[in-house]
Amino acid sequence: MTRDDLDVDPDELYGRLKAYEGRTAASGGTGRDPVNEPMIRHWCEAMGDTNPAYPAVAPPTMLQAWTMGGLAGHPGGSARSEAYDELLALLDDVGCTSVVATDCEQEYPRPLRPGDRVTFDAVIESVSPRKTTRLGTGYFVTTRMNVRAGDGELVGTHRFRILKYAPARPKNAPKPEPAPKPGLTADPARRPRPVINRDNAGFWEGVARHQLLIQRCLDCATPRFPWLPGCGACGSLRWEAFEASGTGTVFSYVVMHHPPFPAFDPPYAVALIELAEGVRMVSGITGVPYDKVRIGMPVELEFLRVDEELELPVFRGAEA
Repeated sequence: MTRDDLDVDPDELYGRLKAYEGRTAASGGTGRDPVNEPMIRHWCEAMGDTNPAYPAVAPPTMLQAWTMGGLAGHPGGSARSEAYDELLALLDDVGCTSVVATDCEQEYPRPLRPGDRVTFDAVIESVSPRKTTRLGTGYFVTTRMNVRAGDGELVGTHRFRILKYAPARPKNAPKPEPAPKPGLTADPARRPRPVINRDNAGFWEGVARHQLLIQRCLDCATPRFPWLPGCGACGSLRWEAFEASGTGTVFSYVVMHHPPFPAFDPPYAVALIELAEGVRMVSGITGVPYDKVRIGMPVELEFLRVDEELELPVFRGAEA
């Protein structure tokens, strides 16, 4: 059971939210790069798309790729409007601090071709009435982006919908403490909490006992991780949990430099570990400097206490 966590007048709030409909969400946006064949080839390889029409034209579903600013942002600064930032801040202020993308719709009047220079603008198309979902109570916000080629011709329309919501909490659960006010700093050592639900609760119960538990299908014996309600190989819903040996190797890894987060101290390595049981999991690496992590490095499971409440499975590597 969940309940509505928004302690505000719904009619008064909805009137304020509706006032943002029709206002600019982004203006004067310019694509960082012209439409180009190398990016089209990379996209097609990643998607497995062998259509012979490419790269003479760009796949229509690349539409949004040409408008993304990346970590450096858009040329000349952000294209996002103050009105859109105000709308999101208003939802944050009433407790809708979480966000999830729900769906998008695209229209393609004509294909983009190598050499096209993309510009775009966006409008806040609609804000829904208050909705209660399994995630929590909040509002659906839809923006409509018009994408144009350098000559001003409309080449695509992208409608993007998000849900800004207050996370649901169990009935009769204590209300969470409010977020720190601007100027106040939360405990910088506190790591983000894992999301625990009915599908993965058994895994975290095992972690509390210093066990790394993996699922195994009772019909085809396929092991799986992360925990899921059904088998990806045969579809069976019957499974059992068993304890992993804790040995494995580094299958792949990245060194995190950006973005910085107060609970972490970059640079640090995050690895995809291939366990002896044949499944893979993402984990932190301990015991070796970040620049000594290597693909194929053998690792051993250990449990790292990061604060008074949270303990995590990590893997200790050994320098060659």
